[in-house]
Amino acid sequence: MSEEKKTVILGASPNPSRYAYTAAKMLHDQGVPFVPVGIKEGKIFGETILDLREEPPIEGVHTITLYISGRNQEEWIEYILSLSPKRLIFNPGTENPELANRAKDAGIAVMPACTLVLLSSSQF
Repeated sequence: MSEEKKTVILGASPNPSRYAYTAAKMLHDQGVPFVPVGIKEGKIFGETILDLREEPPIEGVHTITLYISGRNQEEWIEYILSLSPKRLIFNPGTENPELANRAKDAGIAVMPACTLVLLSSSQF
């Protein structure tokens, strides 16, 4: 089942004190394939962080989990939608009504939720 849920971590960081890092660890530990994308360089659990500014193409995305504040998402909305995820998780502090509405209009499931809670409670 986890193979079907390839997850993009948008706002990935190699800093262990960041929630995005914890999400990467939990996805890795549960065998869920993930692609870290952000503006910080580095590797997380064997995966190189792709540069968000280059808007890297990523195929087969099931979920995008957001770790970028709503106000910092504006320039990335078209990119996020272009990845055609099946669902978009707005973690606490990342809420963005414009992106949420555009995602819903595109047929993407929108979840205001905490990825860490979803993973730790087997609801991911």
